[in-house]
Amino acid sequence: MKLFHTADWHLGKLVQGVYMTEDQRHVLGQLVDAVERERPDAVIVAGDLYDRAVPPTEAVELLDDLLERIVVDLNTPVLAISGNHDSPDRLDFATRIMEGRGLYLAGQLRADPKPVVLADTYGEVHIHLVPYADPAQVRYLFGDESIRTHDDAMRAIVQRIEANMDPRARHIFVGHAFVTPGGEPQPNTSDSERPLAVGGAEHVRAEYFRPFHYTALGHLHQAHYVLRENIRYAGSPLKYSISEESHRKCFYVVELDGQGVATVERRELTPLRDMRRIVGTIEEIGQHAVCDDYVFVTLTNESPVLFPMEKVRTVYPNAMHVERRVAAPREEASAPGQEADGRSRREADPVALFAAFYEEVNGRPLGAEKLKLFADAYAELLREEGAG
Repeated sequence: MKLFHTADWHLGKLVQGVYMTEDQRHVLGQLVDAVERERPDAVIVAGDLYDRAVPPTEAVELLDDLLERIVVDLNTPVLAISGNHDSPDRLDFATRIMEGRGLYLAGQLRADPKPVVLADTYGEVHIHLVPYADPAQVRYLFGDESIRTHDDAMRAIVQRIEANMDPRARHIFVGHAFVTPGGEPQPNTSDSERPLAVGGAEHVRAEYFRPFHYTALGHLHQAHYVLRENIRYAGSPLKYSISEESHRKCFYVVELDGQGVATVERRELTPLRDMRRIVGTIEEIGQHAVCDDYVFVTLTNESPVLFPMEKVRTVYPNAMHVERRVAAPREEASAPGQEADGRSRREADPVALFAAFYEEVNGRPLGAEKLKLFADAYAELLREEGAG
């Protein structure tokens, strides 16, 4: 059986005030094209279809278009769950009607979850759709007061599924959680992922998924496996923060043989615009070729730059952020508010004070030319005040 595993679409996403809808349509169109070429048995979306509970109209229309292409036009089932960004009730609406066409959306966690059953020449494949639910919801739903953390909740959910698993079938788990090898934090997070809890209470042990032949996860935006190669995050299809600059976005093609052994291949996705850092002086950046990428710019000019964003956008019209790198201040031996010779700053020569301030901020002495410019400007100011 061939399955496509994707996750974290975040339709309706805003990055630095820019809607990513056009970019999402471009990159997810590549997923749809792959469905048309390769004809998988199903497409799995492991949560966070939307970026927020009440998505903008454009995001709803895009999801509708994508599902129509895959489910109706290409006659390929889609199995999706809600993530922590989604509204469970919104995704649950009319699900039983849509299942007849091959669209399975699990918004709310059920006390007695039933798998979606697919079949190939080797027999049945049971796909267990487990939408995101916080520990309090699971505690109430299962009537188990011992459930306090996300780890407790996942253990209880898997135990309930495992108790009813058909040993003759192959089993796939679809979930949305922060899964780590031993329940401790891992360096695969990014700034665009909303924490599920605080103080480490969001982490779930990967060992719980050993009963499944493949575990399709969502929530973390970098594609990787956890503990074993059949426990995987597909990652997001686009970079949603500059912390994801080094990510290579993809979806997975998963093939299960008759024994349930999973073979996994990456399919790279090409963005309409890349997201990356640019470092240099405004003069250096001005020499770059015009480019539509989303860039985060760090200027290294020694002096302040007037209207930096306007100047950067003449080369990078989709620049998202511009900052100036400032060297760390030098440590001073004198007491706060005092010059090295013991005078208070209030008593110091203003030109010398400005030179000291410049050196403290920039980590280098003020050049003679700039020092003279300041001295001349200050002298002119004193003359004007005296004339007044």
